[in-house]
Amino acid sequence: MNAADLAALLHADLHGDGTLPVRRPCHPAEARAPDDVAVAMDGTLLALLADSAAKVAVVAADAVARVPAGAVGALVAVGRPRLAMAGLTGAFAPPPPVPVGVHPSAVIEDGVTLGEGVAIGPFVHVGAGAEIGAGTVVCSHVTIGAGVRIGPHGLIHAGARIGSGSTLGAHVILHHNASIAADGFSFVTPEKGSVESAKETGRVDATNTGLVRIHSLAAVTLGDYVEVGACACLDRGTLSDTRIGDHTKIDDLVLIGHNVRVGAHCMLCGQVGIAGSAVIGDRVVLAGRVGVADHVTIGDDAVVAAGSGVGTSLKGRAVYAGTPAVERERAFETYMLTQRLKGLFRDVRALKAAVRPGRHADDGANGAG
Repeated sequence: MNAADLAALLHADLHGDGTLPVRRPCHPAEARAPDDVAVAMDGTLLALLADSAAKVAVVAADAVARVPAGAVGALVAVGRPRLAMAGLTGAFAPPPPVPVGVHPSAVIEDGVTLGEGVAIGPFVHVGAGAEIGAGTVVCSHVTIGAGVRIGPHGLIHAGARIGSGSTLGAHVILHHNASIAADGFSFVTPEKGSVESAKETGRVDATNTGLVRIHSLAAVTLGDYVEVGACACLDRGTLSDTRIGDHTKIDDLVLIGHNVRVGAHCMLCGQVGIAGSAVIGDRVVLAGRVGVADHVTIGDDAVVAAGSGVGTSLKGRAVYAGTPAVERERAFETYMLTQRLKGLFRDVRALKAAVRPGRHADDGANGAG
């Protein structure tokens, strides 16, 4: 690849010599060879280009005039830097180290269907009747349960577990040790227990005398282009599948409970927890460590700030924060008022002292006993 190829790939303007070769993108200060690509889309890095070993640089289109004269032989000028970063890193991302075919140590049970160009790594187990679509790569130590259907061009990283009966769409990525379709966390007590009494009355009027499992008979369905992060856990549904919509991205260490429905194009960030039977609309963003209670609904295009607790349903196209989560303006107002409580309490004590029987209003001010 040369500078002209890179500019075409990024839909960018090229300034300078398009024939210069490019090998790897890097920080301007970490370039070691002329064919390195110095990534200086952040304006604070432009000055580093003067001493960089790289001869090709990627910069923001509005920063071309600020590049030191003669610093590089070619500039690739991009319009939207963060989007360009996606294309740039994608172009140089190494392929998974799994050759096409089935590794001799893999266990493939009866009735499995493998599409053209499937790659199965070492110590993989594929259960009976599973289907794996064309071009999908399954890395080492992955478990794929019986009857699982995986669409074409997926990438299943090492250690992922896919429970029986699950369905994964096209271009799905599961990162290391993701768990798809473990049994749901669903239990009931023979008699009314503490949770039920607390929900009904706000008090604990009963105790748990036994916990009986409600089995999860359904599975998990992932749409096309879904990505599930490392060590994320998506529990199978009770009678209907837990479902994740097309293009939704799920970060590391996210827990999605049984029967949850998540819409399309959502972003669920690290340590988000969604309790059973919640419904998340399309294009929803849940920032890190957001907790969502069971059976609540979050409307389309909602954004929930980090650390918030969603205890009741939220309408769409609004920003929420706090615990319990409320619209951002109200959350900020509550926070500001809380910060004023200390002064308010001090003023109230002074007023009470001023009007106490047997004392004059100005006693507190002049120090009189």
